[in-house]
Amino acid sequence: MGFGYNEFDTGFGMGFQLFDVMFFLIFFLILGMFLFMIVKGLSTWNKNNQSPRLTVDATVVAKRTDVTHHHNGDNMATHSTWYYATFQVESGDRMEFAVDGMEYGMLAEGDTGKLSFQGTRYLSFERERLSD
Repeated sequence: MGFGYNEFDTGFGMGFQLFDVMFFLIFFLILGMFLFMIVKGLSTWNKNNQSPRLTVDATVVAKRTDVTHHHNGDNMATHSTWYYATFQVESGDRMEFAVDGMEYGMLAEGDTGKLSFQGTRYLSFERERLSD
């Protein structure tokens, strides 16, 4: 017959075609997400570089961590920790920045001082000295 029918076809032909289509759809979806994340990261980096460096009076109002655990099949586990600090400026606005572990350890809630940042990038926090 005409329509591509083969009397020896066991039905696997259609299954393999469906698998091929699904494989490429998933592959391109993952590739697209990967490229999107790269473009988004570069866009944020560029926007931060174009932003002015600002230094404002601020207070540390909160600190938090985000810990993720990764396990593999060999009973090995790794973890990653990200550190964040939230600052409140004189206008009442709050801004959260990712900070490194050393900086996180030096900050205490209630500290006041000069916050320096560029866009969404944390630069530094200089704590006010208490007078004697």
